[in-house]
Amino acid sequence: MNHPLLRALAIYREMPWRFALVTFLYIAGNLGLVWQQWLIGHAVNDVSSGRAVMRMADGNLDATLAWHWLWLLLAIALGRGLLQYAAAVLSLVLSQALLTRLRARILTQVQRLHLGYHWRHGMGELVTRTTRDADKVRDALITFWRQIIETPLVVMAAVGLLCWYDALLGLVPLLLTAVGLWLFVVQTDRLVSLDRAVGAAYDQVSQDLAEGIGGVRVIKAFGLEQQRIERFASQVGVFTGHARAALGYASSRIPLPQAVVALGHVWILFYGAHRVAAGALGIGELVTSLLVATTLVFRIEGIGRVMQTFADARASAERIWQLLDERPAIVSGPVPLPAGPLGLKLQQVRIGAVEGGRDILQDCSLTLQPGEVVALVGATGTGKSLLASLLPRLADVQHGAVLVGSDAAGWHDVRGLDLAELRRRVQVLAQETFLFSDSLASNLRLAAPQASTAQLHEGLRLAAAEDVLERLPHGLDTPLGDRGVTLSGGQRQRLCLARALLAAPDILCLDDATSALDALSERRVLDNIRRLRGDTGHGPTLLLISSRLSTLLLADRVLMLANGRISASGSHAELSANNAHYRDLLGIDHD
Repeated sequence: MNHPLLRALAIYREMPWRFALVTFLYIAGNLGLVWQQWLIGHAVNDVSSGRAVMRMADGNLDATLAWHWLWLLLAIALGRGLLQYAAAVLSLVLSQALLTRLRARILTQVQRLHLGYHWRHGMGELVTRTTRDADKVRDALITFWRQIIETPLVVMAAVGLLCWYDALLGLVPLLLTAVGLWLFVVQTDRLVSLDRAVGAAYDQVSQDLAEGIGGVRVIKAFGLEQQRIERFASQVGVFTGHARAALGYASSRIPLPQAVVALGHVWILFYGAHRVAAGALGIGELVTSLLVATTLVFRIEGIGRVMQTFADARASAERIWQLLDERPAIVSGPVPLPAGPLGLKLQQVRIGAVEGGRDILQDCSLTLQPGEVVALVGATGTGKSLLASLLPRLADVQHGAVLVGSDAAGWHDVRGLDLAELRRRVQVLAQETFLFSDSLASNLRLAAPQASTAQLHEGLRLAAAEDVLERLPHGLDTPLGDRGVTLSGGQRQRLCLARALLAAPDILCLDDATSALDALSERRVLDNIRRLRGDTGHGPTLLLISSRLSTLLLADRVLMLANGRISASGSHAELSANNAHYRDLLGIDHD
């Protein structure tokens, strides 16, 4: 099933009883319409022949048959109205259920996809697919499957009734309806291509809006408000131009199929009048034939009205399925992590940039024994953060292996390990902090959902963040605002560190994660982490990625990354005495 709209429609299979009920209601309503029109023809025949109202022998009028037709037609109209109302309400409920499931799948897929996909596709594009595209698919499917059910049913019933009266009376409207539908199909591809352009322009609008909100501090700091407003207005102008082109094409082309089908009225009136004059067709049948032709025109007009919606939804559905069909580059392995403390090994690792190009790490090897505190230094752009992302498998190596374990328990390639357990026991804390717009307690419990209040306080103590808690007006229940906007950079870093420590990781990598801390706070944090070894029997293995001298002095060993590999290893004193590149990197004068 390659058609994107039909693939979205297939989600209704997960709600078979509700779908079947709504389908039955639509079928019953449309069959009731054809029955109503057929009865109107019989009623007209009774009226025209004088049987509906007859004068009795005593001079009174007998309108029994007229009242019979009146009440019957009113009952059918009322019944059809109730059926249509129920079908409309239930179809909306059903389509909302589909939208909920579609958005849930999009969000699940977005969370499953690797970071490389997120870097290639901006936040604006992913938000658009979850909101605008999903809404368009939902709006179309409200009418799409209804048209799939109703249009063939109405056409068959209407043409069948006309052919019952006279074969030629029904064949010409059938031919005209087929031509009208064919014209719609021909126009669809152009409408889809136009909506693809509209969707791409909308992505840019969403991306620009997201950047304008997320980067508001930078914009204000550099006085870029007017420039960003003009840029956003330009993107909106491009979007408006594409949208206007799509609407213009639909408005100018869709009336043609409607006009073609409306010619059926002319044929029925001409040919039907001829058959009435010949006595082969009654007035009631002619009236019914005209009503049926009107139903066909309204049906085609309905298709015309939703044609633009279908084209929009088809392009949107393609974009959604492109996302949902993307195969995650990183999948979980079946092997559980070994119990006990974990160390880390990189064996001849090679990995390039996300978009390809030269290798950033090549033949890179290193070893961290369980509980060791090791610092990693290197010039900007040497791949330190990329190396850190390999530990919890946020990225995978192209050659070589990343191993965790110990000499006693054995070493295991992270690609074969259970991904959820690996990311719980191996934590990487980046310089860029992220706090959700929730309470402090909720942010801290992301790493340890069952943590007690005492444990939260202990995590804050380990991260030297007790003073942050003291300054918050409502303590742990204080909302932190969007991305922790109410806090300073150092406060955010300490809270993120407390969150990571609450998970009790076996390997903890701090990728410049203490850059906003003063030297005293940094020493307190690292001393607290070291003391965990005495409290629990083993502390986490620490990899400190930093170029701050105060950090390097706290490490057991320093590794230097250059030209994609570990070029030197030793204590800070040894490297500063024997390695000129190390001294240049830290700005140390050598006497």
